[in-house]
Amino acid sequence: MKKYLLSALAAMVLMVSCKEEIDTSARYVFKEETITSYLSKHDQYSEYFRLLNEEKVNEISGTTVSQLLSARGHYTVFAPTNEAIQEYLDSLVSDGVIPEASWDAFPNQHKLDSIRHIIVFNSIIDSGDDYNEYQINNLPSQTSTSSTVEIPLPNMNDRKLIVQYTDRTDSILINNCVVDVYNRDILCINGVIHAMHNVVSPSNDTMDYLLKKYTEDENSNYVVSAKIVEACGLFSDLSKWRDDDYEKLFKEGDIPVKNEETKGETATFHTVEHRYIGFTFFAETDEFWKQAIPGKEVMDITLEDVMNYLDGQGIYPEAKRDNNYESEDNLLNQFITYHLLPERLTPDKLVYHYNEMGYNTNKKTPTVPIMEFYTTMGKRRLLKIFESAESDGVYLNRFPNLDNERRGTYHELSCDADKEGISIGNPNMEGENNIRNAIIYPIDKLLWYSEETRSNLQKQRIRWSVPSMWPEFMNNDIRCSDITDEKHTNVYIPNDDQFKYLEDVDISKDTRFNYWTGRHKGWQNMQGDEMTIRGITDCTMRLPPVPRRGTYELRFAIQSGGSQRGMVQFYWGSRKDRLAAMGIPMDLRQGADNMLHTSTGNVASDIGYERDTNDDDYNAEVDKRLRNNGFMKGCAQYCAGGPGTESSMRLSNICIRRIIVRETMDPDETYYIRFKTVMDDDSRFFYMDYMEYCAKEVYDNPENPEDIW
Repeated sequence: MKKYLLSALAAMVLMVSCKEEIDTSARYVFKEETITSYLSKHDQYSEYFRLLNEEKVNEISGTTVSQLLSARGHYTVFAPTNEAIQEYLDSLVSDGVIPEASWDAFPNQHKLDSIRHIIVFNSIIDSGDDYNEYQINNLPSQTSTSSTVEIPLPNMNDRKLIVQYTDRTDSILINNCVVDVYNRDILCINGVIHAMHNVVSPSNDTMDYLLKKYTEDENSNYVVSAKIVEACGLFSDLSKWRDDDYEKLFKEGDIPVKNEETKGETATFHTVEHRYIGFTFFAETDEFWKQAIPGKEVMDITLEDVMNYLDGQGIYPEAKRDNNYESEDNLLNQFITYHLLPERLTPDKLVYHYNEMGYNTNKKTPTVPIMEFYTTMGKRRLLKIFESAESDGVYLNRFPNLDNERRGTYHELSCDADKEGISIGNPNMEGENNIRNAIIYPIDKLLWYSEETRSNLQKQRIRWSVPSMWPEFMNNDIRCSDITDEKHTNVYIPNDDQFKYLEDVDISKDTRFNYWTGRHKGWQNMQGDEMTIRGITDCTMRLPPVPRRGTYELRFAIQSGGSQRGMVQFYWGSRKDRLAAMGIPMDLRQGADNMLHTSTGNVASDIGYERDTNDDDYNAEVDKRLRNNGFMKGCAQYCAGGPGTESSMRLSNICIRRIIVRETMDPDETYYIRFKTVMDDDSRFFYMDYMEYCAKEVYDNPENPEDIW
């Protein structure tokens, strides 16, 4: 962060010194100009304009990018000035790419075409017909914990650019490149132009390449962590960024581009265009390792030094202390893989805020605690990511004391020192660190899956939004996408006969696997979104691991208000090919006080539901009665509807939790859940919102009964 602020300050000094040379005519709106015609008339963009005329839109089309920007549309153009392009050529000389800063100095046509492509395609965002261009005031705003956010729509190079905010309100950077203070928001017929003092050129490198460089750079801040990743043989996995088989099949039309639903609730769902692969790495910094292993510089710290330190801390006592680092049984392997998630999480998506109690989407300040639970790479273990109004940032494995009484606020009251967790630092996303497939977050404490962490996880209810189980939903901007056109709000996932898109889900041929982001629709769902799976449904999903061996309830949360809810039989177990049926079929039309939308209309429920009263002892008795019938009221953590509503899910008669499994579970076992429709009506929906693990120590605790939150 310090480096980034210094670079921003230096850039602003440069801008002030050049103030007299800036073309201030761009302050006006050019209602009769296309982007192409505007650029052609302003000499400071002559080099950029030449490149636009030389670069083709794609390999097949003869259309140039200049012609594209003269057509109807909504384009955002981060246009580098001539000086910016010259500076970029100077940087290529410094990097040894060309011998002199001239277009004639490129060693071959391929390299020249590549650089030209980088400059042009990274500078343009095509918002299509359904989404507006990005003026400065509608760029994504910074959050309370991060001054760096991603622009939701990718550029023409299929990279998401990052916006960096500084202490100066008029200073904004795009991928560490300064946006001109005066020549910005140049409005044209078909979009907007922002003059840039640097060429926007995010790195195409992947995490393996970056970490390899880190192992050889004592100033990288991650020498030791990078060495551990390399020794454990993880570079091959971390080099992946896209499934090229899916890319080819989609482009050639072998995968349907949409799913038209015409039965029941009519809608069009669009197939995801890409299958990207990504990673998140929470890495101890070199400063941590220098203090942990004193007397050595980071370049001299060996794998043996790290192993001895971990062994001395009593970490993973069951793991092997040999040098077969690539084995999941090895201490070093178990240590480093707990730091890695198979999804790329940007700073604003470490936790998902939307309709938790008290949250305001305009202010974007945390309120009640929000938790995400992800399964790590390697040996499957749970990693908790946490943020609240009181935490002052996002933490790993934080377990505070909450005001979780029936009349409480659910805010943090305090946090014991041994449970405060590990603060997640700001990632360096500048220059070569802004890699394609991953983000590295600095941490200053030792992260491991300790007995204390596992016990603390078991002592709390583990609640997760269903889409968070699937890395593909995170890596491909499917879950709760900020993009509001139909292609991104109504998403279709191919069935396995078409392409196995979700690694952890088996989808039958007759299943239509659809997802709605649901934002701003007022639906009574956790975080707004919902799965709406249709057809003669048959799906099997791999579940997250439990933290410790014990008896757990697996709960399934539904919102029963839709007119097309269906009925399914649930199966559960550790043998995916031999899952046992769990109880009788579940009717998703079953609300708290009514069976909704049956053939004879709404039918009164007999599950024992009553609305909360002012008598909490009586309310607790109603909760027990519901539990005896396998039901629970909705949680109080989230609003029943969009952000800002006062009523919680607990008070809604269509938000209900079902206890579908109560069994002994082991952290070293992998468990699956299968749902299969029992209604001969392919217009019916199988609906999913969120799920919960709850250990017997929580739901059957006579001294501290499970809270309502």
